[in-house]
Amino acid sequence: MEFISDVFNWLSNQLLKMQWLYDLIVLLIEDIFGLSMEDKLSESIHFFIYDTIKIFILLIILIFSISYIQSYFPPERTRKILGKVKGIKGNILGAILGTITPFCSCSSIPIFIGFTKAGLPIGVTFSFLISSPFVDLASVLLIMSIPGFGLKVAIAYVLVGLILAVVGGTIIDKLKLEKYLQDFVLEIKENSEIDEEKDDVYKLRRKDRIKYSKQQVKDIIHRVWIYILVGVGIGALIHNWIPEAFIHNVLGNKNPFSVLIAAVIAIPMYADIFGTLPIAEALFNKGIGIGTILTFMMGVTALSLPSMILLSKVVKKKLLFIFIFIVSTGIIIIGYIFNSISYLLV
Repeated sequence: MEFISDVFNWLSNQLLKMQWLYDLIVLLIEDIFGLSMEDKLSESIHFFIYDTIKIFILLIILIFSISYIQSYFPPERTRKILGKVKGIKGNILGAILGTITPFCSCSSIPIFIGFTKAGLPIGVTFSFLISSPFVDLASVLLIMSIPGFGLKVAIAYVLVGLILAVVGGTIIDKLKLEKYLQDFVLEIKENSEIDEEKDDVYKLRRKDRIKYSKQQVKDIIHRVWIYILVGVGIGALIHNWIPEAFIHNVLGNKNPFSVLIAAVIAIPMYADIFGTLPIAEALFNKGIGIGTILTFMMGVTALSLPSMILLSKVVKKKLLFIFIFIVSTGIIIIGYIFNSISYLLV
């Protein structure tokens, strides 16, 4: 068992956390640039270069792999699967299927609109919408790549994301809020049926799936690269330049409002899981609680202002506010719970 543990730790350090890259950047800064890693500026440069390269390497590999799998689950197939299941089972299935969709809330909303127009139950579509930006295979591996987080935190993040998606979708379903969809959606929904799919949709050749996966890598990198750089920049700033005492006063566990503050800061921002990772790493290194960090990550990925503007095009204000209230309340509760049990996770 000890041998297996050692092998797993080695793989985690070298493949996910990329210790080899960390050491290489140290060598670059000290031997080639002639700077000292004891200097704040050198540490910031190291943080920025290391995290940027690490995230992009992981992104390319993970997006390609997951997109290849996703090619077997186009929106039409997902819609057909969801259309067969109702009630709590439908919410669970919607949340699970949300894990194999694109990575940010803005890109999930067009699919959500298509599902709604197709006549799928409103609770199921909202379970899908909540889980899609929260949870995916890439986020699990990327969270594991953060030094100090590890497998327990990654699994816990996935579980709470799925639970929130199921609970949120179930509440919206029980409240019978279909009437608060925009009128044009209701008109289409009344006359819509889920069409039988053609077998040709699934008969993609291997080279077509590879081509699709490569295109997904290009599209997603093009969409998120700026947010990754901004996130890494903020992370480097937090890591080396913002006084630790100030961060602890604002977001530390001694401040009873730390989770609320993290949620308020996160919601107006627009990024995805990739842009929040370097910020999460910097906050963790400063001793901020896991619950506060996860609240920030969830708020950014699920309730960003641009995605809420997009969602307002398909739902009326009352349903939009109910959705925001349910999700924000959920991530705040999750934050406080995780801060209370953080000793079990790290």
